[in-house]
Amino acid sequence: MRNNEAEGFDGEASNTSMISGANSPYQPTTEPVHSRNVFRAIRCDLDYLKSHFGILKVIEVVLALISFIFIETVMMCSPCAGVYLFEFVSCSAFVVTGVLLLIFSLNLHTKVPHLNWSLTDLINTASSTLFFFLASVVLAALNHQSGAEIAAVVFGFLVMGVYGVNTYLAVRRWRLGDSRDGPLQTSEYIRARTASRGEVESRPELQ
Repeated sequence: MRNNEAEGFDGEASNTSMISGANSPYQPTTEPVHSRNVFRAIRCDLDYLKSHFGILKVIEVVLALISFIFIETVMMCSPCAGVYLFEFVSCSAFVVTGVLLLIFSLNLHTKVPHLNWSLTDLINTASSTLFFFLASVVLAALNHQSGAEIAAVVFGFLVMGVYGVNTYLAVRRWRLGDSRDGPLQTSEYIRARTASRGEVESRPELQ
């Protein structure tokens, strides 16, 4: 008799604990919602890669890399100021422009909508145009007529021209108030916030 009463009491206690646990707002979660939304927003933007800015960025990265490879093949120099300057400019332009290309092509810039990415791109292209012009002129004046130095100068002026065209287009876009990328960044940001909020509302245990 007492054993039956004890078993009944234990069953009621376990049922009560299960019900209270199900109604408790503090439920353990094993998968954060925000991290899933971040990775879901990362995708390859083929439209950007096919646009004027995307194509110019790819050409700039390739030409800057070729210029850096040519200047690295110079074995002897005296004086070496032109070689060192061109090496620094080509390497810096390759790294910075490559990072920006990666950010724009993967839509990572939509995760930081408060930053003016058009102005950032404009500063990069304008400074790269100026520094490639200076580095190419200095290397053309201070070289030993070697094949690697001449090739580096030629590709330096080529990439300077591409950066110049990109700067012109970036200035036009910036003067127009960023009508293309501004609304795009805002809409992507709002869409991500809405998806995150809707998923939290659909799972009451996360509230």
